Amino acid sequence: MGPPAHQDSRPACRGQALAVVTSDLAAIFRAEHGRAVAVLTRVFGDLEIAEDAVQDAFTAAVQKWPESGVPPSPAGWIITTARNRAIDRLRRDSARADKHAQAALLHVEAEPVEEGAVHDDRLRLIFTCCHPALALNVRVALTLRMLGGLSTAEIARAFLVPEPTMAQRLVRAKAKIRTAGIPYRVPYEADLPERVRGVLAVVYLIFNEGYAASSGETLVRDDLAAEALRLGRLLVELMPDEPEAVGLLALMLLQHSRRPARVAPDGSLVRLSDQNRDLWDRALIDEGHALVRRCLRRNQPGPYQLQAAINAVHADAATPDATDWRQILQLYDHLLALEPTPVVALNRAVAVAEVEGPTAALALVDELPLDTYYLFHAIRADLLSQLNRTSEAQESYRTALSLTSNEAEQAFLRTHL
Repeated sequence: MGPPAHQDSRPACRGQALAVVTSDLAAIFRAEHGRAVAVLTRVFGDLEIAEDAVQDAFTAAVQKWPESGVPPSPAGWIITTARNRAIDRLRRDSARADKHAQAALLHVEAEPVEEGAVHDDRLRLIFTCCHPALALNVRVALTLRMLGGLSTAEIARAFLVPEPTMAQRLVRAKAKIRTAGIPYRVPYEADLPERVRGVLAVVYLIFNEGYAASSGETLVRDDLAAEALRLGRLLVELMPDEPEAVGLLALMLLQHSRRPARVAPDGSLVRLSDQNRDLWDRALIDEGHALVRRCLRRNQPGPYQLQAAINAVHADAATPDATDWRQILQLYDHLLALEPTPVVALNRAVAVAEVEGPTAALALVDELPLDTYYLFHAIRADLLSQLNRTSEAQESYRTALSLTSNEAEQAFLRTHL
């Protein structure tokens, strides 16, 4: 028998192994959850069965890996274990005349699961989650759950609803996909452009909520921004010939590059003209610039590509005064022609103010139907302030304050008021 010191070290070693495996599992879950759900959805033809099976497999990993170690192919282990667990459960349920379980068993492929089609499966899963038959907010939530691996509680916090409410929404969405026969596939070529726009819009909505949270104490939700960037990279990997997917990723990278400078140490918002540009993430800027150049070579401009180009011009300026506002205004002219929305017109007015002055910009802003949009009133207040129309500026700042629930934005507006 070994010395007591050796005996005493075994629980400590197991604890250390558990800590390492737990850390590994968290990273593997983020990286592989969507991949595994995608494969298992193809195998069983049912989103809910696939998700439950993957959850069971990760639970098994928590129990087994501290003793056996992380396997050489964690994704393969999770997929194989999930498939086997799901088949065992479906066989038990089908014996009780569960028609849903019987149908799922019929769908199971006879041969072992192959991982070669993983990328196609993930693309199919994105399009399934973002089917136009589902409400837009449900598409975002379902995409976060299935591909992002976020918990129901995390998604509920992002949408500012109770966890049980979000759980019901997700259950109903998965049931609708099953009962309505929403296909688990990439749309046919004729339908692809319309569906791609919806998918990209969902990813950008996720990013926007991370970039400037609609409510709460902090301006930025880093977790949501990171998820959107991950999904954006995945879409570019899966659709390298879709210029708007490349444009969206470039846009998000360039916007997120300013993250370190957008919030002051006290948590308050720092607007673009006041940011310390030395804090901007040059690696993200370089990556974003490379993608913008890739878009330019294709010469198929779209809204996300033009917004990315606008942000690239901002990133090129070492100081606010060096910003090429005339080029930005030209890009907004193109963007407004492609996407003639009031929000685009509002952003264009900011460029007009820099090129032609606040009077010309205010005339454009006052024509926009954006009374319930806090940024409309904040921009209008800034223009009025530049024109020394103080009382009107104060009124606009007060209106903007009443229209945002984000505490960092409220603090910024109070300071200017």
